[in-house]
Formats: sequence, structure tokens, C-alpha cells
Amino acid sequence: MRRRTFTKSALAGAFALNVSPTMAFGIAPPLHKKSLKFGMIKEDLSLMEKFQLVKDLGFHGVELDSPHHLNESEILEAKEKTGLEIPGLVNSLHWKKPLSDPDPEVREACTESMIAALHQCKKYGGTTVLLVPAVVNEEVAYDQAWERSTAEIKRILPTARETGVKIAIENVWNNFLISPLEAAQYIDQFKDNMIGWYFDVGNIVRYGWPDQWIKILGERILKVDVKEYSREKQKNEGIWEGFKVKLGDGDSDWSKVNSALRKIGYSGWGSAEVPGGDRSRLQEISQRMDRIIRL
Repeated sequence: MRRRTFTKSALAGAFALNVSPTMAFGIAPPLHKKSLKFGMIKEDLSLMEKFQLVKDLGFHGVELDSPHHLNESEILEAKEKTGLEIPGLVNSLHWKKPLSDPDPEVREACTESMIAALHQCKKYGGTTVLLVPAVVNEEVAYDQAWERSTAEIKRILPTARETGVKIAIENVWNNFLISPLEAAQYIDQFKDNMIGWYFDVGNIVRYGWPDQWIKILGERILKVDVKEYSREKQKNEGIWEGFKVKLGDGDSDWSKVNSALRKIGYSGWGSAEVPGGDRSRLQEISQRMDRIIRL
């Protein structure tokens, strides 16, 4: 087959199968598996129909909260019939009941929820449970947040080893672990490969540069959240307004992000964590993620 004919055929096949053109030539971009958070699906559909919808729109997986109020047998059936993966779960108690709370009973609630989520995630075939490890505020000092969360995570790690599902620490605006060097130190103190980092690109932009964090965190990065942020909107409209920008139109610099991910050998999931909506909105998110992935 002539090179030009092969190229056209490969590209046509790539788009028909909804994969990146680079993947048609055996070169997978670092974020070559697309997922989104289940709560982003705003269509009034059954769980099975929601799974099929996002599958049809080009997503490869969907992440669920834990605990949740969904029917577990329906989840497993939808996963099997649509082929949509559940790459991981997101702990849904870590803000209301953080591991850094002064009250031992509050910390216990979060710890128990993480243990349950690890078992649940294994059942779904996932590999990580996302955790915000602590919250620093007027009542909780930085060192207290470190000590308390470390102690609780040490209690959770045996279950991670038992299930084979990893604890993935996320960088959020919690006034904790706000330096990549410190973030790496926090992970390394456990001396355990069952804990790593869930890197949120957009969350870093307000006070840092994502590619620098990626370089320092390196192989500690287990998964990546795809999110955007605009410093201009932050400056002119307020810090939270910075998130109100479409994927690819902010300051996340996806070309540098992808380059940094390639250099550390990352290859896998990129999960959208942006305001969701109906079919049209989700389709736009999927298409914008495709453009980001190819940079």
C-alpha cells in the first residue's frame, strides 16, 4: 500500500473508531482514555441509558462518587452491556468529614468510607479512589492536618493493599499541600506504592504551573483530572470565576501538560471535571477533550 493511501486509511479508521490519529500509528497520547464524573450527566435517563450516552459520545469511562445512592446491580449491568469502564471512585465525604478534623469520630467516618470505597471500587473493576486528605482552616493548623491525615491514611493502606485499589490524593483548594515538593514528600512518607496522586490540572493554575508539578510528582501521578482555569477571569472577576472558561480556552497550557506527562511516562486516563449538562454539552466536552489530547 502506498504511504499516502495508508495514511488516509489510517486516519479514516481512527476517526471511525473515535481514537486519536496519533493512536492509529501506534503512538498513544498520554491522556488517551477519556472519562468524566457521573454527576456531569444531566439528561433525565436511566442509569443504563446514561452509560450508553457517554459511551456513544466517545468517553471510555465514568467515575462515580462513593458512597452513592445508585443501584449496584444496575451499575454492574450497565458497565457490562455498554463496555464503559469505571476507572475509579471519588470519596464523597472528605470535605464534610475530613481526615484532619479535630473530632476523632468525624475522622473515623471518613476513614471507614474510604475502606468501603476501596472494596466497592474493586468490585467495579476500578484502580483508584480519589481522596482529599485534609482541610486547613482557622480551627485546623497545617501541622495538625498533616499528622491527623497521615495517621488515618496509614489505617486505610492495608485495605488498599488487600484490594489492589490505590489511594489517589487530589490537589484542591484546601490550603494543604500547596507545593509540588511538599506534595511529593507527603506521598513518599508512606513508603507504599498503593498511594499516589490524582493530578487536577486546572486547580493548579491559580498558584502554579501544571507542567512543573507534573515534572516533580513524576510517577506518583496515578490519574489526571482535565479542568480549565483563566487567570484573566480570576483577576477581573474573582478567583472562582476563573473556572468559568471552556476547555482549551484558559491558561492550563495543554501542550506543555501533555509534554510533561510524556516525559514522566504517563499513559492513561484523563477525566473531565467541569460543569456538565445535556447531550449537546457533553458532546462539546468530549470534542474539546479530543483537541486537548492531540496537542
